Amino acid sequence: MKRAFPILAVLTALFLAYALYEALIVAPTDALQGDVYRIIYYHVPSAWTAFLLFFINFIASVQYLADAKPSTQRAAKWIVIAIGIVGAVAPFIPQVRQQLPAGLYPSSVATTVLAIPVFYLLIGKFFPGQNLDVLAVTTAEVGVVFCTIVLVTGPIWARPVWGIWWAPGDIRLTSTLVLWLIYVSYLVLRRFSDSAQTQKLAAVLAVFGALDVPLVYFSIWFFRTQHPQPVIGGGGSMDPRMLHVLLISWLAFLCFAFLVCWSRFRLEKLRREVEEAYALESLAGAEDGARQAGATSLPLNRSPR
Repeated sequence: MKRAFPILAVLTALFLAYALYEALIVAPTDALQGDVYRIIYYHVPSAWTAFLLFFINFIASVQYLADAKPSTQRAAKWIVIAIGIVGAVAPFIPQVRQQLPAGLYPSSVATTVLAIPVFYLLIGKFFPGQNLDVLAVTTAEVGVVFCTIVLVTGPIWARPVWGIWWAPGDIRLTSTLVLWLIYVSYLVLRRFSDSAQTQKLAAVLAVFGALDVPLVYFSIWFFRTQHPQPVIGGGGSMDPRMLHVLLISWLAFLCFAFLVCWSRFRLEKLRREVEEAYALESLAGAEDGARQAGATSLPLNRSPR
């Protein structure tokens, strides 16, 4: 796997360069916004990537909490499977389908909900034990980076289009900022807390923070917002050539995020192994010191004959 990393890194760099070429040269210019709209090829893929990473962080955190007891682990597993089955069927029921926002397809909802048990089972299989916590902190860190890109590129795009950098009352913008703050708080907790319960507290905070992701995504459907309606999945349309470039950019960002997460995951595991080795060495040194102190004081406790 270590040998594959440099090869994948080079391929990802070439893929990112190709995506940049497609975004700046090949993609047509927007008729209303002009060339400034091209920031969409970084703004939107960054948001999608951040949402995916926070989703993985959510699944890993839930599974980490559930693995505390075998009974809780089994119950959580069946609950997640039940959610996937119900979520895959419910959107196609006429009464439920009528409640969906205009342009939101039942198949999209079913696929999204079905991803919950799929990710849950795969993560539980390939990241057992403490690897769940390592995966959670890794995806949170990288997710915050991509969410920061969203918050930076958004105002840069908004200024020439809306005439303002930020709309304080906009629910999409505010909820995205809240999401960023929650996960920054998560990282601060992981960094500066030395409590034995830090990992569990961080997992609870991650579960709470993930609840803001659906609010960010669905806010433009349910609330009046300065943010434009979605051009994918309802509310608008997009030139097929633009959509093609957008998907290429997203795939390039996913490859880059995967490499960063892979590197950060390995680094976090090595850090914990080093800390564990130091702790064992300190414990062994303390035991040796106690034995030497006991051997030195033993003659003093003998009574004279």
